[in-house]
Amino acid sequence: MIALTNPPGIKTFSGLQTHTPNPPLGLAYVATALTEAGLARRAIDATGEALDAVSPYPDRDHFMAQGLTLDEIVRPCIAEMARRGTPYRGVLYAGLMIGESGPRLIEYNVRFGDPECQVLMLRLDSDFLPALIACAEGGLDKITLDWIPEPAITVVMAAEGYPGSHQKGTEIKGLADAAKVEGVEIFHAGTEARDGRIFATGGRVLNVSATGKTVREAQARAYEAIARIDWPGGFCRKDIGWRAIAREAGKPAS
Repeated sequence: MIALTNPPGIKTFSGLQTHTPNPPLGLAYVATALTEAGLARRAIDATGEALDAVSPYPDRDHFMAQGLTLDEIVRPCIAEMARRGTPYRGVLYAGLMIGESGPRLIEYNVRFGDPECQVLMLRLDSDFLPALIACAEGGLDKITLDWIPEPAITVVMAAEGYPGSHQKGTEIKGLADAAKVEGVEIFHAGTEARDGRIFATGGRVLNVSATGKTVREAQARAYEAIARIDWPGGFCRKDIGWRAIAREAGKPAS
């Protein structure tokens, strides 16, 4: 979860991190619960880092978990820190496990989640700076954030071998052409520019993000952009968004 807090104020984006079974969630909080980002897909079976995000996530249970997380985990924690004289003010990310008994906290991080933050930024239809200022100075209760209704998806392109040993310094071409796909925004996570060329410097290197009228359309746009990227040293999963697409179509996502 990512949370903007300035006690007693808490504003929420909601983002979601899912893996099976008993999907862990990462709830991203900054504006009030108008969106959900579903995060899934590890690079190799159950190892490595998450390689996608989808927002909003068409699953009622996740919205219910979001409410439980805020009321039973986040608010009590923030209130207790303030009571002890150490109020937390800033960004808060909570990693959760969701089981039959509801959400359980695994960890907190004091940062925005990646890559769920990217899909949230694509759908944000308000100026984000006032929310950040209110987080720092107070007045979060007066902040509202609006969201576009269209879904967004992020597909992570990672260096071959990730999350294990992977090569660095490979050149990435075709980014300008990929960015021409309608609805696509490419976020750089592990690159550097040298002499007008782009090179990979990390494990998770690019976040190829897209919006669309449906999750399926957003997915198609993201993969069309990826097809235009010339990077033999990179890879991505080909099944990103399948759960959200199934739920969008009213089918079980087993």
